[in-house]
Amino acid sequence: MYRLFLGKISTLCVADLPPALSGLAPEGVRRNAWLAGRALLCHAVSPLPEIFYSDQGKPDFAEEMPLWFNLSHSGDDIALLLSDEGPVGCDIEAIRPRPHWQQLANVVFTANEHDEIEREQQEQRLAVFWRIWTRKEAIVKQRGGSAWQIVSIDSTAPLHLHVSDYQTAELSLAVCTPTPFSVSHSLIEVVHGLTA
Repeated sequence: MYRLFLGKISTLCVADLPPALSGLAPEGVRRNAWLAGRALLCHAVSPLPEIFYSDQGKPDFAEEMPLWFNLSHSGDDIALLLSDEGPVGCDIEAIRPRPHWQQLANVVFTANEHDEIEREQQEQRLAVFWRIWTRKEAIVKQRGGSAWQIVSIDSTAPLHLHVSDYQTAELSLAVCTPTPFSVSHSLIEVVHGLTA
């Protein structure tokens, strides 16, 4: 079973959380995204189990809890992927102009990924860049790796993993799962706000 949730950081960060949980929120620019992520987790899993962090910093539940999750945010958007099938990764990015995206693609994309971009019309290539980028990030996050490992990932051939992506005009979303899961609009639960 996979469940995918989308929400807005600006509304979810003000949700009522248990004081012990909200007291763990970092200060500074990461605070609202952290609070929104915990609000989504509390919405999806109740009661919320204790969260531990891997050596690479990936949050997870204790080993005896047969649930896995991954969070991602971009701008005001946040995504949560929840699984009872094994470790998962997700990435969400706002589709936005990125200066020198082609040079970045030359550094971190494989030949297969470049071919995917080249097959598209010129006006669609930036969106394809974001689609590939989110797939690569989702694979790295599923493995619990570091962002610099994105260079070694070929999102067109994820060994023994399943990658699915979904795009709107504004967002690019990708998931990496141990068993097949195809992201579609009908499978995304949009969480507008939470009440106590």
